[in-house]
Amino acid sequence: MREAGMAALPGVRKIAVLRPSAIGDFMMALPALHALRTTYPQAEIIYIGRQWHADFLNNRPAPIDRVVIIPLYPGVGAPLESMGNPLAIQRFVDDMRAQKLDLAVQLYGGGRYSNPFIKQLGARMTIGMRASDAEPLDRWLAYGELQNRRLQMLAVTALVGADSVQIGAQLQVTMRDRQEAQEVLDETQGKTLIVLQPGSTDRRRCWPPERFAAVADQLTEQGALIAINGSADEAMLVAQVLECMRYPALDLAGRLSLSGLCGLLEHADLLISNDTGPLHLALAIGTPAVGIYWLTNLIEFAPLRQDLHAAALSLRMQCPVCGVENLKTRCPHDVSFVDGVTVEEVMRLAIGFLKR
Repeated sequence: MREAGMAALPGVRKIAVLRPSAIGDFMMALPALHALRTTYPQAEIIYIGRQWHADFLNNRPAPIDRVVIIPLYPGVGAPLESMGNPLAIQRFVDDMRAQKLDLAVQLYGGGRYSNPFIKQLGARMTIGMRASDAEPLDRWLAYGELQNRRLQMLAVTALVGADSVQIGAQLQVTMRDRQEAQEVLDETQGKTLIVLQPGSTDRRRCWPPERFAAVADQLTEQGALIAINGSADEAMLVAQVLECMRYPALDLAGRLSLSGLCGLLEHADLLISNDTGPLHLALAIGTPAVGIYWLTNLIEFAPLRQDLHAAALSLRMQCPVCGVENLKTRCPHDVSFVDGVTVEEVMRLAIGFLKR
């Protein structure tokens, strides 16, 4: 283990960063990626990720030069029970070794599976996080629970001198993003646009649809245009919010790609969202957001830029169905753990942004 705040490595030409994650988790890594870019401006930064990273970052200004797609690898971007292809994995490792990496950065959790993977790539220096059951890297920091993940990854990059922090917008919106968003924004001319994001991959993080609807109605009465966003899989949830509303709103379920969502969020005056990918996407773009958080999620996922962010927090620890504490274990019930957050609290936070 080494202390953060060390000097930059000399002669760094190629850096690989491992984080084959989902949307929100990628946004968490942006401060660390920008720190690497600032410290090593001449180096090629290669992001080891998923196909969606390659599609999303194609022709998008970013601290990443290119994306390479990791093959199915149990425990690293894929479930442990998945069947990896040993030949595909070996080809990938051989290709990466041929790059002659100067630095390999592990930003994918505690390292039980990702540290052995990153060590295979043959980099001159490996850095990352290490849980108690993981192999050490050349330089590492202990991986702890209930830590702010953005700060944690910045501390990792500081192990090689990359300790600058970019507080402003961290993700650039492209003309492609704006053009796609414009196709659904014809009705917004001259109106305050507020986007609601009622879904989440973890149902425990979902605020009830009727609460989103109550907030939407009150904001509509104050002259705002409401757009309700969701993936195609969340169409029924978006429909539930609309059914609970007394006023019409834009139904955007399944209508925008991730690129188009960037354009929408740039255009929006405010996002009100569960703790999920679009919340962190909005904040990376620079759009104000009210986030509805479950207790531990705010500790781990709070953004660095606080002037654009307000948190409505639920302190619930026990499942409302079985009473089991869900801090270190997870019961099988997919009920809301954030339903203690009131409409009045979310409205107060939203109005605070709109009055600025």
